[in-house]
Amino acid sequence: MEFAWLEDFLALVECGGFSRAAEKRGLSQPSLSRRMRSLEEWVGAVLIDRSTHTLRLTAAGERFQLLAEETLRRLHLGREEVRDTARTASETLRFASTHVLSLTFFAPWLRQLEARQPLSATIELTADNMVACERMMIEGRVQFLLCHHHEAAPTRFGSDFRSVQLGEDSLIPVMAPGAFAKNDIAAAPQLSFTAESGMGRILAAAWAGSGRPPPSQPAFASHLASVLTAMARDRRGIAWTARSLVAEDLRNGVLEHAGTAADDVPMEIRLWRPRARQSPAAEALWQRIARPA
Repeated sequence: MEFAWLEDFLALVECGGFSRAAEKRGLSQPSLSRRMRSLEEWVGAVLIDRSTHTLRLTAAGERFQLLAEETLRRLHLGREEVRDTARTASETLRFASTHVLSLTFFAPWLRQLEARQPLSATIELTADNMVACERMMIEGRVQFLLCHHHEAAPTRFGSDFRSVQLGEDSLIPVMAPGAFAKNDIAAAPQLSFTAESGMGRILAAAWAGSGRPPPSQPAFASHLASVLTAMARDRRGIAWTARSLVAEDLRNGVLEHAGTAADDVPMEIRLWRPRARQSPAAEALWQRIARPA
């Protein structure tokens, strides 16, 4: 069994099809198919249901997905532990962050953290959508994940992970001033999140809990709150976005709240990490965060 087969398998699950997964992995589709056949032969079970047009895993495939994710995560973490042993003065702290928080929260939080004690390590930040950030954390490619959180919205993090709350934010509906009649907001074009968005996941869960239906036919969709916000500024519709992202626009009258306070969805800002022990620098940072002086 080759290590790359596990990465191929997880790419296939993430992309939902052989063509996109092969492109992501830099392989031809026949090569990826052969690798998956070889993996199934090694496992001794059929992992992929090939009887439907939409890619689905068999029961054995779903169980193996968890095993593959755990194996890759432990391998990546183990590799980092070995590298950490060989390092002396240099260290790298690797963060993943959803786009909005990488712009609005990360730098001020880091500045506040370093005001008490400077960090000697190199800080590496990768900003992406929530689905991609979860994947980086699960596979052990980052040590920390900064994201919005709502108790009703599911995450892919089970008992192998833990988190700490760093702040608060909220999802609010906004529009360009006077773009639409406030007494008929529901009839205005809706600018919606796609499935990759963590805030979209939170909004959908909050609406489901309150019995509010999502827009049946959005006028525009994106996984980026910044893009939806830009479309709202351009008078293209009503966008739900993070208050932290539009605070200045609201103060300057570029955007206005397109509802009432009752419409707002509160969110926590959380920092996640694997429960397994990480590098000395990562553990030292976590102690500072979890137990502030």
